[in-house]
Amino acid sequence: MSNAITSPDQPVYQREGGYIPRVAAVHDLCGYGKCSLAVAIPVLSAAGCDVCPVPTSLFSSHTAFPGWYMHDTTDMLPDYLAAWSKIGVDIDAVYSGFLGSPEQVDRIRDLYAMYPDALRIVDPVMADHGKVYPTYTPELCSAMAELAEGADVLTPNLTEAAIILGEPIGDAWAGENISDDEAHRLTDALLAKGTHNVVLKGIQRGDGQIRNFVGTAGGAFFEVSNELLPYMLHGTGDLYASCLLAGIMAGRTLRESVTFAGDFVHDAMLVSAQQPQFQERGVSFETNLGRVADLLR
Repeated sequence: MSNAITSPDQPVYQREGGYIPRVAAVHDLCGYGKCSLAVAIPVLSAAGCDVCPVPTSLFSSHTAFPGWYMHDTTDMLPDYLAAWSKIGVDIDAVYSGFLGSPEQVDRIRDLYAMYPDALRIVDPVMADHGKVYPTYTPELCSAMAELAEGADVLTPNLTEAAIILGEPIGDAWAGENISDDEAHRLTDALLAKGTHNVVLKGIQRGDGQIRNFVGTAGGAFFEVSNELLPYMLHGTGDLYASCLLAGIMAGRTLRESVTFAGDFVHDAMLVSAQQPQFQERGVSFETNLGRVADLLR
């Protein structure tokens, strides 16, 4: 069993002295569009982590662009992880995101077996606004749902929460007008499946706010909100989860980490809007990375 917490106001990870924790980042690598490993590596590095990538796929760009190219790395992963085992690589957290095939869930389970005390952070990247991403098959969605069970921190949006719970998805899951009671029901249902802490992301009610609801196995339930900006950007979910984990690995509480992640993504989106073709390029976080480093102070 990994290191679960019982209160959102205690550190999730105990940072000790000058030790630099290692994070296995199990995500795809995207050449253009600023998402996945291209976000996780710099953000977690700024938080004083040694990021050890486990690339699940190689993409020429994110999938909002036409004509993207994908290379599935599933076949290489057993040898890749076996090589880690041979040289004694130690890992303090396993952080998974976009996956390329159901077999990759087995490789994450291999990591859990290799590092039973490592934190398990699962960002179940597979759908949004009532629609499943084009590379995700029903088998892969099912495998991702199984991976959510036992996560120390799970960060689904509403569509992903529905998939994990086996509930129907569609336009109703686009994020509008979900009540506090419904958000509480969803987080409780996810906790009942074995997740220790749930961050339900991206709830909108048409009042100019975007809400993230947090539920814990210890019974806590609370909301953290930010200003809803009038545009969407690719990669904000990856940035949010990476900033959340950055806070955790810096020794901050779950409440502090959730608040930091929401504030950082909001401010990065403001910077993004100043860039040419910003809605294609993805979220621009680079100039704010000093704020991630400040988590260590």
